[in-house]
Order: sequence, then structure tokens, then C-alpha cells
Amino acid sequence: MSKTATASPPEDLKCGTLTYTKAALVTLFIWLLWGDFCFTLMETVVPSIVPLHLKGLNCPNWLIGLILSTIPNLMNMTVSPYISVRSDRCRSRWGRRIPFIATSIPFLFISLVMIGYSHDISTWMSRTVPLLKDIAPGTVTVGLIAVLMMFFQFFNQFVNSTFNYLFNDVVPQSHIGRFSGAFRIVGTAVSALYNFFIFRYAESHSREIFLGAAILYAIGFGLMCFMVKEGEYPPLDESQDKKASRWENLCTFFRESFHEPFYRLLFISAGILAFAGVAWSFQVFFLLEMKMDLQQIGLYNGILMLAGMVATFFAATFVDRWHPLRAYTYGVIFTITGPVMNWVWLFIDLPGHIFFYLSLSAQLLYAFMNALSSACAMPLTMRLFPHSRYGQFCSARGIVYSICTILAGFLVGGFYDIVKTLSTAYLSTFSIVGPGYCYRFYFVWAGGATLLNFIVISLAYRRWLKLGGDANFHPPAPWTKEGFEHIPIVATTGYNSRWLKWSLHFMDFVQYGSLVMAVVMLWPFHVHGMKSANFWFLTAVIPLSIGVSFLWYLLSRRIRLDIAAAKCGDMPMYGIPHHGMMMVFGVKFSLTLGLVIAQFVVSIRLENCLYATLFALGNIVTNLLLILCTYVVIRMERGYSVKVDEASIINAGTN
Repeated sequence: MSKTATASPPEDLKCGTLTYTKAALVTLFIWLLWGDFCFTLMETVVPSIVPLHLKGLNCPNWLIGLILSTIPNLMNMTVSPYISVRSDRCRSRWGRRIPFIATSIPFLFISLVMIGYSHDISTWMSRTVPLLKDIAPGTVTVGLIAVLMMFFQFFNQFVNSTFNYLFNDVVPQSHIGRFSGAFRIVGTAVSALYNFFIFRYAESHSREIFLGAAILYAIGFGLMCFMVKEGEYPPLDESQDKKASRWENLCTFFRESFHEPFYRLLFISAGILAFAGVAWSFQVFFLLEMKMDLQQIGLYNGILMLAGMVATFFAATFVDRWHPLRAYTYGVIFTITGPVMNWVWLFIDLPGHIFFYLSLSAQLLYAFMNALSSACAMPLTMRLFPHSRYGQFCSARGIVYSICTILAGFLVGGFYDIVKTLSTAYLSTFSIVGPGYCYRFYFVWAGGATLLNFIVISLAYRRWLKLGGDANFHPPAPWTKEGFEHIPIVATTGYNSRWLKWSLHFMDFVQYGSLVMAVVMLWPFHVHGMKSANFWFLTAVIPLSIGVSFLWYLLSRRIRLDIAAAKCGDMPMYGIPHHGMMMVFGVKFSLTLGLVIAQFVVSIRLENCLYATLFALGNIVTNLLLILCTYVVIRMERGYSVKVDEASIINAGTN
């Protein structure tokens, strides 16, 4: 890879002053992914083994949480912003990110080795340091691990705060989605290999694991720093170059980072994700409550991890073509169907092996959607944040995320405790209610968080369109004379009428197929003597299905009329959704009908009329939400998606 080229390279193989051949770009990807492999393994080892050490030393849970969660998040709120801003302003012969990464390597190596040998070190300290002789050896070991973990977390902030920023500086914008997908595949593969082959030795061979991870990280990550070259950066602007006090720099940091509503909305969205994510840390308790055993849980998570890797491989390409903000926004909006459709588990109690297959099938159906949203995380910020202050804006986002993570840690636990108290007091007469019943309410918490994110990200998407969208968006930047910072514009695929019509056909199949299925189910219910199910289907399920199908007919007719108008060159009355994302959802929810059939089959085998009715009502609620999501999308696109069958939205966009 070089900074000059003898022949003029394609624009999509340029990144700042760096230009690549296809072979050089592949080489760059290999070295960055190798660095990610070493870094991910190192970061996987520490949080998986240290809790076992602390628990074995009878360390209280609050102290474990303080060491492993609270302190890292506090550092992310304080140390990371400082490093991020300093790296943005760094101009050295080695670049602006690699100096920070390379400098931290020896310190992380030392901390990893010392954590691995913490028991031996604390034993030696207890024998040789007079002040420690009267303190219990276990207490000395806990104190040593706490100090070493703070040392480790401090220097790890140098990597966490700059490694991802490096990708934005060396990877062409047109390929960042594909790189992000490969990045996630490598991370997932490392975690899977570690859990399959190494974690079983976490207690018996922890010293060797820490030592091996430290050596691999020091050598492997060091090689990456040596082989990856950064380009030349533009000189610092006046506000970056001037001397100022720490207070003035802090005020500038927040003023620049939070000045624009678009950025604030993106930061809030990240914070909401923290609230949803912390709740899912209780997943194992929910699955145990649903009568799955540990072996099934391990298999369940392993299959989903493998499916996620495969889905990411295919999803990553579309992130670049459809724009990461569009893919992420559509994904957030339609993902609300997930937690809401799972409300049925508040009332249904199946044998563990049956729930295993039903739940696994549902999660697999969401695999591609989840992979698409995950693959958007990295390119989203790279396409939307100012490049001159990319680290600064990422750290501002990280501050909001860390604050919400800390708050969520307290609030989610309190939420489960309150639900447990209320369910024990008022619902204990129901057989389904037991000690772990409160964990079924994860979907209530996640549904609320998803709904908030639904609103926030919709507003952010609308603001992005007003700021120029695909064709003309440049990050708002009050420190420039123009008020924005120029970044490369990457072509995105235009709205295609053919594929959009096909996606509507899939949605038709979902809505009308659900109605037909509800009618067809009357016969097997009659054969198996399930009179109550027949009654509720005739009086509630079928009438509601007819109403939902009619609403879909009205909405889909609007979309089809707008497609026809756009093809004739007229202005659409409402808005045209993007064909790619709608195709993803159409196919996904069409396959969901098979899951609904499986739910009915289970209900019939158990001869449970209540379960059959609840599954049917859950499907109706899901279909109603699909209509709501589609309506929000076309309202979001109103006035901006005005042309179809253009090869690129940039060519179709208005200046």
C-alpha cells in the first residue's frame, strides 16, 4: 500500500492520501483482521477468567461488579475522551492512531501476565511485605487483582479509544461495510473458538492462558502496527491548534460534539441500546426459567453464534450499497416486532425441549436482520461523524453509552426485583409463576427500550435527509467557515420498483396468509375437540385478522400508487420505502408463518386451547406492528424518496 500510484486508481480504492490496488486492499484487511483476532482474544480472556478468580476468593458481588463494570465505564467516560481528542490532533511520522496503540502494548503485556500470576505474586507479597502479614492472603489477592485490573483498563483505553478509529483513517469508505462484516465475523469466531476449546481450562490453567494471550497480543498486535501505514492528515484547524486550558478544552469538546441535534439523537440511540443490552445479560436466567438446561443453553447460543457469522458474511455487502444509517434505521424500526411478539411467554409454559426449538427457530429468523444491524455499527459512525474529530465524536457517544450502562445496571436489577416481589405477592396462585418468573419480563423491558429507539432513530434519519441524505450529506461542523466538513460521498443503490413490488408481495403473503391460516385451523381444532379454540378463533382471531388485512390493503395500495407515480415522473404523495430493506423484512416474516404453524401444532399436540389462541393473537399483534412500521417508514421517506429505478441515489438526488 502506498500514498501515490502510477495509474489513477478508482475512487473507491482511495482513503485520504492513501491509494490501494485490490491486492493491497486485501493485504490491509488481512493485517487489520489479524490485529482484531489478537485484540479480541485478549479482551475475551480477561472478563471470562477474572470473575472466576474473584468468586473463588469469596469476593462479594458488588465488588466484582465494581472491578469489572463500573471502573471500566468510568474510565471510558474520562480517559477515553482525552485520548480520543489527543489522537485526533496528533501528527507524527507514524500517523495519529498507531502511536497510541503501540505505546500501550508493553503495559498491557505486563498487566496480563501479572493478572495471570496474581495468586503467586500476592503470596510472595504476604510473606515479604510487613504491612500485609496480618491481612488474609485472599484479601491481598483480591486487592492485587483490583489494582492490576485498573492498570489494565487504563492502558486498554488507549487501544479501545483508537483501534476502531484507525479503520476510518485507512479503509476506503466504499468498503467499510464489508470490512465491518469481516471484523465482526473474526470477533465472533474468536469468541466461539475460545469458548469451545480454551475456556474449559480457565480454572486449572489460567496462568498459561493469560501468558499465551499476552504473548500473542504483544507480537501479533505489534506486527499489525508495523505493517499498517496511515496516510497524511490535513493540518490542524485554528480551534485544534490553539493553546487552551483544560476547562476550555472540555467546554469545546462538549460544545462541538453536542451542538447538532442529529449527533445528539445518535448519541441517545446508543444510550438506549445500553439499557436494552444490560437487561439481556440475564438471558441465562430467562432460558433456565423456560426449562432449558445448561447443555441446551450452550447449544442454543452456539448455533445462534454460528448463524450470526454466516448471516454477517452476506449482510455486510448490503451495508455499503444501502447506506448504514438506512439499514440501521429500518432494522431498529422493524425489530420492535421481536420483543413484542414474545409477550406470549408471560402466559405460556412449555416443556424445555419444545421451547428450545421454537425459540431457536424464532431467533434464527432474526439472524440476518440482526447481522445487518450489527454490521452497520462501525460504518455508521464513519459515514456520519466529522473525520477531523472522529475520535472526539466517538468518545462523546461512548460517554452517553457508559452513563446509560451504569444506570441500567442498577435499574434493570431493580426492575426484576420489583417484578419478582409483585408476582410473588399477587400471582403466586398461578402454576406458571415461580422464583424465576420475573425474567420473562425481559421482553417488556426490551420492548420499551426498542420503542424509544424506534422514535429516536426515526427522527435522526429524518434529520439526516434534511442535511443532504445520500447525495449531499456532509457532517455539520461549526468550526469550519462552511458550517460542515467535506467527506467522500459513497454511491448507494437507488430505489428499485421491481424488487419493491416483490417485497410487497411477500408482505401480502404474510398478512393474507395469516388470515387464511386462521380459517384453516378451525378444522384441526374441530377434529381434536378443541371447542374453546374454535370459539375464540371465530369470535376474535378471524375478525381481527380480517381487520388487520384490510389495513394492510389500504397501506400497500398507497405504496403501489406512489411507485406508479414515481415511474411516470410525478411526485409521490406519501413516500417510497427502500426495496432492499423491505425485501429483507418481507422474506423474514414470510418464513415466520412456518413458525406460527409450528406453534399451532404444539398447541394441538398439548390439546391446549389457551395456547393456540395466545399464539394466534401474538401473530395478529406482530402483523399490526408490521403495518405500523411500514407506515412510519414511508412517512420518514416522504418528500425524499421521489424516484425509482435510478442506478444510484446520488444521481437521483437533488442538489
